[in-house]
Amino acid sequence: MGLFDRFRRQSGPRMRRPGGDATRTGSTTVRAASRADEEHLHDFVGSRRGVEGFVEPRTAVSDVTLLLVAHDGEWTRRRVPSVPWAHEFCNQHQVPSYDAAVVGVPQRMRDYNRRKKAGGA
Repeated sequence: MGLFDRFRRQSGPRMRRPGGDATRTGSTTVRAASRADEEHLHDFVGSRRGVEGFVEPRTAVSDVTLLLVAHDGEWTRRRVPSVPWAHEFCNQHQVPSYDAAVVGVPQRMRDYNRRKKAGGA
């Protein structure tokens, strides 16, 4: 019996990883963009004025996302199939689009979040 064997052989309920006993590597599983995501983006663009699009690249925890920000700073973020798809979506809706990794997010979005937080607190 090894030094740590007694800890491995405890009786009683054991916590299991989500998805069964399969071991996972360091990568995560991300949800793909859905039709509901696309419909939400359409609704947002159609119901707000002064909307700009900010395409956010894929990260370790999230797929490519499109951040839409209205003139007053109200915003929404949804997963999209790809970077070209996001820019094409913006072009079809006559919404200027930018790469968020290059230009960042607009100050009006941060101001909107601050106003919402102050009003809700």
